[in-house]
Amino acid sequence: MPPPKSVSISITGKCNLKCNYCFYANEMVGLKDLPAAIWLKFFAKLAEIGIMDISLTGGEALLRPDIFDLIDGIIANRMRYNILSNGTLIDEKLIKKFEHGKRRLRLDYIQVSIDGSCAEIHNKSRPGSFAKAIRGLKLLKQTRFPVVVRVTINRHNLNDMDNIAKLLLEDIGLKSFATNEAMPIGSGCRSDAEITLTSKQKMAAMATIGRLQRRYPGRLQAQAGPQAKRKMYAEMVHARRTGEKPLTWTMGYLSACGCVFSKIDVLHDGSIVPCCMLPSLVLGNICSDSLLDIWYHHPTMIALRERRNIPMNTVPGCEDCEWNQFCNGSCPGLAEQLTGDFNRANPEDCFRNFLKETGASYGLRA
Repeated sequence: MPPPKSVSISITGKCNLKCNYCFYANEMVGLKDLPAAIWLKFFAKLAEIGIMDISLTGGEALLRPDIFDLIDGIIANRMRYNILSNGTLIDEKLIKKFEHGKRRLRLDYIQVSIDGSCAEIHNKSRPGSFAKAIRGLKLLKQTRFPVVVRVTINRHNLNDMDNIAKLLLEDIGLKSFATNEAMPIGSGCRSDAEITLTSKQKMAAMATIGRLQRRYPGRLQAQAGPQAKRKMYAEMVHARRTGEKPLTWTMGYLSACGCVFSKIDVLHDGSIVPCCMLPSLVLGNICSDSLLDIWYHHPTMIALRERRNIPMNTVPGCEDCEWNQFCNGSCPGLAEQLTGDFNRANPEDCFRNFLKETGASYGLRA
């Protein structure tokens, strides 16, 4: 197996917002930021093992006063990078700093989070940030930066999706935007009753996504959330009806996550974890351990890869499910957070529960 293609680094635990669904909030409080000198040494090691790109996240990555020193370190080691941001710190002064050297040339994209078409809705999820986030997004668009937007669907903005799509695709003129959903982990656990979607709300979100996909063909993207589930559930139903299984993913096994075959994450104190969705599974630390040794030999990494060999009909709680031969268990991060075991199915995405709680039939006989 090749080394990881990319590494996602939560470069700081500091953030200027307190988003209601932040899955990283607990780690922000308990861990300390590493100094730039350690990160720069780490970047050199990543280059030696063939890492191609780095994702800089937070907290809010742009809060680090030495962020451009870190970016220059990535570039010096012939790697590319992207930045995940809330957009509120992006102004003309920051934009000008990207013109130095190869900072802009090696930048794949800056991702900005927008959760509403207006301040009233956006700020319910991401307090006091709408005006600054939209200013930053428009500035990136005007200066021709590679920019992407992610919308986290939740109870506050579920009925605003049409307006959000119009704002992003028509008014601002983005080519596309991505969606996911608020999850019951991190801050989402504490505000679950007011932020995460019920099954019926997920069904409503799927209907809205379907309508928007017809209105804006190819311009809504998703790897998780209602849009991704809508596609997955439809493929499960089709496979059950026809016997034709999709070519893009493996049914009947705990095969959902492919991240552990191509990327790995590092927290802002240097802790190495399989994924930011599995922050409690600390595999080592960049100050004392070899990332490549962990990648190839750590028992947890091996176990996460071997999930895809576990038949769904042997997974606790799924043995008697009529959908187990068409399911893949979904995100192991959520499974770990919600059940304490990543070798379980993620209950948030359970199709059997979804059908039961919504009364949806998908045209299937009872």
